[in-house]
Amino acid sequence: MPRPTTAQITYGSVTVVFSTLAMLLLSQTGSGVGIAVITLAALGLGLLVALTVPLPKQPAAPAARSGPAAASAASATEGRVPAQRSVLADSVREPAGP
Repeated sequence: MPRPTTAQITYGSVTVVFSTLAMLLLSQTGSGVGIAVITLAALGLGLLVALTVPLPKQPAAPAARSGPAAASAASATEGRVPAQRSVLADSVREPAGP
């Protein structure tokens, strides 16, 4: 299992704090058992929120190849990839003359 991100920890912690306060205020419980149940419910909700926060997408790493298979794969992709095409150059236009 990957390590939790800062966003996951933050969202989970904030959920625990706010849901605990909201449930305690809405239920107006004063017993120790009621407080314990609310606390456990808030911890479960915080864990659920932390686990459902989307993880950042991992970039696909190209498989390391060697030998003749790598040479044929490299030559096959050379014909399909445009040579030195700049996305920035295509998106920036020169201003019109006076």
